[in-house]
Formats: sequence, structure tokens, C-alpha cells
Amino acid sequence: MSDAKYFTTTKKGEIFELKSELNSDKKEKRREAVKKVIASMTVGKDVSALFPDVINCMQTDNLELKKLVYLYLINYAKTQPDLAILAVNTFVKDCDDPNPLIRALAVRTMGCIRVDKITEYLCDPLRKCLKDEDPYVRKTAAVCVAKLYDINPTLAEDQGFLDALKDLLSDSNPMVVANAVAALGEINETSPHPIIDMNTVMVNKLLTALNECTEWGQVFILDCVANYSPTDEREAQGICERVSPRLAHANAAVVLSAVKVLMKLMEMLPSDSDFVVALSKKLAPPLVTLLSAEPEIQYVALRNINLIVQKKPDILQHEMKVFFVKYNDPIYVKLEKLDIMIRLASPANIAQVLAELKEYATEVDIDFVRKAVRAIGRCAIKVEQSAERCVSTLLDLIQTKVNYVVQEAIVVIKDIFRKYPNKYESIISTLCENLDTLDEPDAKASMIWIIGEYAERIENANELLESFLEGFADENTQVQLQLLTGIVKLFLKRPTDTQELVQKVLTLATQESDNPDLRDRGYIYWRLLSTDPVIAKQVVLAEKPLISEETDCLEPTLLDELCCHIGTLASVYHKPPTAFIEGRTAVTRKSLPARVPSLNGGSPSFDASTPGQRQQTVIPNQDSLIGDLLSLDFGSPSGPQSSYAMGSMPPPMTTAGQDLLGADLDSLIGGGSSDLSGHSAGGSGGYGGGGYGGGGGLADLVGFGGSSSGGPSLAAGNTGLLGDIFGIAPVSAYSVPKQVWLNPGQGKGLEVQGSFSRKNRQVTMELTLTNRALQGMSDFDVRLNKNSFGLTPASPLNVRSPLPPNQSTEASLPLNITADIAKQNPLTNLQVALKNNIGVHYFACLIPMHVLFVEDGLMEKGVFLATWKDISSDNEKQFDIHTSLTDADAISNKLQANNIFTVTKLATDGRQLMYLSVKMTIGIWILCELKLNAIASGHTLALKSRVPDIYLGIVEAFQGILLA
Repeated sequence: MSDAKYFTTTKKGEIFELKSELNSDKKEKRREAVKKVIASMTVGKDVSALFPDVINCMQTDNLELKKLVYLYLINYAKTQPDLAILAVNTFVKDCDDPNPLIRALAVRTMGCIRVDKITEYLCDPLRKCLKDEDPYVRKTAAVCVAKLYDINPTLAEDQGFLDALKDLLSDSNPMVVANAVAALGEINETSPHPIIDMNTVMVNKLLTALNECTEWGQVFILDCVANYSPTDEREAQGICERVSPRLAHANAAVVLSAVKVLMKLMEMLPSDSDFVVALSKKLAPPLVTLLSAEPEIQYVALRNINLIVQKKPDILQHEMKVFFVKYNDPIYVKLEKLDIMIRLASPANIAQVLAELKEYATEVDIDFVRKAVRAIGRCAIKVEQSAERCVSTLLDLIQTKVNYVVQEAIVVIKDIFRKYPNKYESIISTLCENLDTLDEPDAKASMIWIIGEYAERIENANELLESFLEGFADENTQVQLQLLTGIVKLFLKRPTDTQELVQKVLTLATQESDNPDLRDRGYIYWRLLSTDPVIAKQVVLAEKPLISEETDCLEPTLLDELCCHIGTLASVYHKPPTAFIEGRTAVTRKSLPARVPSLNGGSPSFDASTPGQRQQTVIPNQDSLIGDLLSLDFGSPSGPQSSYAMGSMPPPMTTAGQDLLGADLDSLIGGGSSDLSGHSAGGSGGYGGGGYGGGGGLADLVGFGGSSSGGPSLAAGNTGLLGDIFGIAPVSAYSVPKQVWLNPGQGKGLEVQGSFSRKNRQVTMELTLTNRALQGMSDFDVRLNKNSFGLTPASPLNVRSPLPPNQSTEASLPLNITADIAKQNPLTNLQVALKNNIGVHYFACLIPMHVLFVEDGLMEKGVFLATWKDISSDNEKQFDIHTSLTDADAISNKLQANNIFTVTKLATDGRQLMYLSVKMTIGIWILCELKLNAIASGHTLALKSRVPDIYLGIVEAFQGILLA
């Protein structure tokens, strides 16, 4: 008989009867009773009163009954935590059961019971199961570690479960490897520091297990491999060859995960190489195949294809037909296909596309028709050769007299007029015939714009605009604003017969409207017209910038980030995970690796010293400090910590021909002005290229090691021995004098003076410790709280011990950079805890920003220009710098000694301009423009970066260096 009978019991006194049956001596009766309990629980009845009785049924050899009891426990353990302890002994016993299914079931259930008292007993059974001889038990235990970490992260780390999980990555069973990867990936998302240190050996193990995993195991492994950056081009090609067979998998998730890996690795290979061209051809068929699945999968595939087409349009450029809309496609699939069709439109296929779009415009679905008409306009803007044909198609659609088609056509024709001024004005009369049918704000505003823009060519323009003016108060704000501007344009072009009309609209806008935007614009126009009509004409009738066909494309930085999330919810929403997931990915954001452009057109270089995924560093937006110095643990000496290298987002590729020193610089930056902001809406502030190495090359030949703190290093800009040979005075690196960080009163007799410097490409804390007490001091150690730049001690504090009374000692503490970042206020604040035999002493100091400038901060000239344009102009700030230096070479030498590199120098409008680049330890790039005044009264410094919070520290660094 079917188990459905258990869900139909509604009689009174049922709980009492179940209690009696659960305590029956007959096994069959107890099993039937447990089934009834589970059925009642499933339909929402409260059967928690039966907890002790159900627990008594755990002692059984029947696997089915044990599963049901465990299911009950998972559901009610939270409400009965004290009684749940009764089940612990059975769990522990089951973990030693000869049957692997029971062992796995026991450890899985213990991991699902989120009760602290149960968790304490989970450690020993879990440790055994992680080393179990049966792979099914091991793979179950791997997932259980992630659950334990979610409940109690400290316990999971202290008990060594993370290390045990990493060991499972080398397991002989591929399913165990897949579950270990999945668990580590889950833990990595919530951990404050990276858990997996990817390397070549680990990647090879994962790729070996890939072929034998289930489909979801393959997804987990591919996602993990996507976070790895190969050390060279050969390794990248090898990974591509081993991953590409996954493109033929039947599961759409596996295909998209493989595409994600290949998209990233293709960025690291020369785009014109035969390998990349062949790989691009391999990507098209699997993506096309996804469009033959059910509509929901089609939609997810289309959203991901939309990203791929924006990043690499050549992959699907010959597959236009597969995106043609079918009559039975759901509307969400139709709209997405339409969007991709426009992105793939080109002179080669535009005729085919227009024929399709014209047919779509006769459909019955209004939203789809509107989108199709708008798509025709986008084709006209994108493919110039097709503009005339597009306009003709739009006119044919207008002749249909379908209201919403006409209105949408007028909206897109306005954009075509903007793109191609003075070219298609002959159709204005046709548009004017449809004025009476317009009832949508967008269409009305577009029509008014057209009339105002071409008022001198429309004989009855004043009558047409006046007809709109009759219901001015009832119009949408968008229409009112456009009508105001249109009538002012008409007046400036035909002032003799439109004075009354302009007076009327100005009165309506300024005196009878309660909309502040409308009133403000009305007053501005009124004052312009009454003050100087010539200037008013120059302002209102100024030449407008042409619109771009790429206005609907994603911002490049966001596109790069979303390409790293192909196959996830982020790629469907077209939003980064931080936009809809709280508490995760707050510190670092994924990005495609930097493709480093070279002047000789060679292949990109790889940074072999950077482990794992290159990521854009973002200082978290936190109002208060995370963590507390009081919680720092001095139980173990601070040993060397691994440095976590963090890169930044690459700027767009630039052509080798761009040269800031070239003769056509004025045309590049706008006629010699200093405004390089361009029109980009935002983008990357970083560049993953290399710079000069500290102390390498010629510096080694003449017997000097590299140093950025004043030694004779060529990399740091100092002349050293070469300076002595050629009679050039060496330039020293800037250093801030030591300050008292801890006075004897607060330090119980210990005085600490300190400063920061940069030695051997590393930030160093320079300390002078003075014992003002009457007893000796020993056992010195230091800890740093989380800070804005991820600074942490690279080695133990080496201090002469014991330190006698009234004696001082010097100590240097090298600092590493980690990914553990917490924004401070002020940004350069560093909280320190220093321990000795007397106690723990707390103090705070400020990090001078210049010690965070790294030696590879020189940006290539073409990349500098592209990056400056790519960063939003909102991020540009100007500051005054006071110094007695006026010579550009002297300033350049002084700045270069402190890792502020001169990209180029030039003179314009009688002033010297210096363009400088700086890279910080956490991967943030700062682009600078320094305008020099001939008189030593001060210079103007303009800064651009993706992280404007650092500007104040950068200005202080410039000021200190130039005054030193």
C-alpha cells in the first residue's frame, strides 16, 4: 500500500496514540508510528512532544527507520536541545557501524543539527569519518566540515579540520575530491582570510579528478580552477586543453563553468595567436546548443551569452540565425534574443537583421513590438551603412498608424537625428502628421525635441509647439522641460514672430509651476535671454555631442567582474554579487587577469609571484573598526606570515601608437588643456604591468643591492655610483622623523619612539625602545590590529633582551601585506599592541603613505592615457602643493626616489606639466598630473584613482617629499 495513507490522519487524540505505538514492543508497529510522525511533521503539525519517544527508536538495525528518526531529529533538535543530547551516544556508535551508509548518515545528521552541545561531540566522529576507508563516508564528511565551520569557525580551525579537508584534495576518489573542493569553496567565501592556496600541483590534481566526477562535482572543480592564475603561457594553454572537453557536456552548468575558465585564460594569452583563434571557434557550438533546451535554461544561457558577446563579439559573430525569435518563445527569451541580435549586428548581416526586426514589429505582444522598433533605431546608430535602410523601415512602420509603434518609432528617430545631424530631416513632415496621436511622455518629448532642433525648417513650428503648450500644466515633467527648451530654441532661431510664445512658456515655468527643476531652468533661460541673446544662442544652440551605440553596454570593470561569475546568479542579474548578497565578497572582487600590452606586440607577461586569483582590492566600507586589540593573542610568537599579493583591474587595451610625447598630444587631451577625463562613466584604476625592479640589473654590476629607502638603487631613481661617476648628486628617499608613540607613563616605564621606512621593497617599522623603569624588560613581542592596508609583522620582534634600566635599543620590524583589511578612520591609522614582561601596552600611530608606494609603479604612457580616461571624472580632485622647487627634473628625481614615477613631461600654455603614476602595496593605482608654476609659490596636483579615500594621504606624501 502507498505511504500516502499516513498523510490523511486527522483524528483526535492522535499524539497519545502515536506515543503508545512508538513504545510498542513490535518493531513493525514502531516503524509505522515513526512514519506517521514524519507525515504529521511534513504537513505542519507540531509533534515535538514525541521527541523522547522517537529518540528511543534510534537503536535499530533498520536503515529506513533510522533515516526517519534522523530526519525528525534534524527538525526538532533546536527546540529540544537538552533532549537532543540523548542521541549523541547513538550517533557516536553509528559512526563506527560496519555499514558505510549508516556511518555517513550519522555524520551527516550530526552536521545538520545546529546545536552547540551536539557540535562539541561531533569532532571525534568527524575526524574518523574524514579518514574512513569508504569514499562515500569521506565525501559526506567533507561536506560536514563546511557545516561545522558555519556553526563554529574557531572550533573547525583549532581541531585541524581545514587541513584535513585540504588533504582530501589528493584523495584517490574523484567524488571525494569534488566534495572537498565544494566545502573549501563554501568556507573560503565566509573566511576572513584565503583558505585555498592554489598552485600548479593542486590544479593538476583537480583536473585529473575532473573526468570522473559527477556533473555537479565538475562544476565545483571548474569554479575552483577559475580562481587560479597560471604562471606562464604554456601552463595556461595546458589548462585550456584539459578543460575544453567539458564544453561537450550535457549539463548546462558544466558548460558555463568551462566557458568561465576558458574566458579567463584567453585573457592571459595573445589574442591573435592560433591557439586563441581555435579556442574561440570551440566556444560557439556549445553556447548555441544551450539554446535548444527548455525556456528557463535558454534564458540563463542568453544572459550569459550577452556578457560573452560584449566581451568577445567575434565568438558568435557567425551565429546570428540561432538568435532569431521563435513564435512560441516566452517573452523573456524573446527580449533577450533581441538584445543579443543588436549586439551582433554588423554590415555583413544587417539586411537579414532588419528583415527580422520589421517582422517582429507586427507581432501582437506590445512590449516585444516596442523593443523591436527600438532595436531598429539601435541598428541605425551602430551600423552607419544601414542608417538609411533603417529610417526607411521606420517610416514604413509609422504608416501602419499603430499608435504604440508610431510613438516608439518617433523616439528612436530622435536618436538617429542626434547620430546623423542634417541628414534625414526630410522625414520630419511625415512625423508631424502623427502629432495628434501622441500620448506617451517619451514620444511627446522626442517630437518636441525634433521640432525645436529643426524649427528653422518647419514653417509652422510655432503652431505645433503652441498646441503642446495648451495643456502644459497637465503634462509630464519630462515633456514640460523639453517644451520649455524647444520654445526657447524656436525663439532664438525665429525671434520676430515667437516673442509671445516664449514669454508665455517662461511665465508658466517660473510662476505657475511648483516643480523646482522646471522653475530653475525657466529662470536660467529668462536671465540668459534678457542679459545677452548672443550668449544665450551659444549656450542653448551649442553643438551637441554625438550619441554612441555603446550606451547600453556594461561598464568595462563590471563586465570583467561578471565574466568571472559566468554561470552564477550574478551573470543572470548582470550585477556583482555584492549588490545582492550581504556579508560576502566584501573585501575583494573578482576580475579578469591583466593583459599587459607590450610595445613590440608580443605576448603578455605573467606575474609568477602572484598566487591565486588576481583581484581588485577594495577597501571595505565599514563605519567602525573590525576586531579589538584587546582580543589579540600573544600566546605564540609571531612568525613569518605569507604575503598575499593583490592586483588591480586592468585598463582597456591601448594601441601602441598612443604616445603622450607625440606631436598630436593636443588632439588627444583636448587642444592642450589639462583635462584628460574623457567621457567614460567609470572604470578601472589599475594596471597589472611590471615596473622597475629594485636594485637589479646595472645596480648589481656596480656592487650595490637594491633599496628604496635612500641606498644607491637604480630602481628607486637614485644615481648611486653612477651619480658619482657623472657628477650627479644622489637623491635620498624621504623619511619622517621618529615620534613618541608610547610615553613612559602609559607604558609603565617603557617609552616607544618610532617611524616607518621602506627597505628591500618592504614596509619596515623602525622602533627605539627606552626602559625608563627601575627593572629590566624582556620578552618583547608585537601585534598589529586589522588596518586599511593589511599590514602585519613578517617576523618576530628582535629586541635585545633583557633591556636594562635607562637603556635604549633600536629595532626594525619588517611588515608583510595580507588580504586582511579593515578600513580605519583616519585611513592611515595603525593600532599596535606591544608586550613585554611587565604587561601589554596599546598605542596608535599614523603610517606615512609614501612607504606604501611600490617599486613597480611606472605605467606605460599609452596605458596611462587610457586609464586616465577610463576612470570617472567624478574621481578627479585637485590640491595645492607648496615647495620651493620649480625645476621639473629636480622634482622628478626627488619623487622617483620615493617610487613616484614620471610617465612624461610636457609644456603647454606656458606651463610645465608632469604626469606621474604611483602603485600602492595593496594594488591601488594613483594617476597624477602636476602643474608647475614658474614662481615658487605652489603647484597644482590633480589625482585620479578608483579609491578617492586615499587622496589626503597621497597629498601629504607629495608635500612631505617635496619639502624635505
